Amino acid sequence: MRIFKLFLVAATCAGLTACGDTLGEQALLGGGAGALGAAVLSADPFVGAAVGAAGNVLFCKTQRNCY
Repeated sequence: MRIFKLFLVAATCAGLTACGDTLGEQALLGGGAGALGAAVLSADPFVGAAVGAAGNVLFCKTQRNCY
């Protein structure tokens, strides 16, 4: 079980570092990372996905190195 949680943490970190090329990709990547983060923390994955999607879109739109 500990390896599984470590894998989820690594996948969440990888998802948080990715910006998609389109708005849909950005929302999808952020939502996936948010849902994984919520699963690791035993929180509601739907809320985590919504927060992750909004956060990634906002981050990608405000940073110059993302599209």
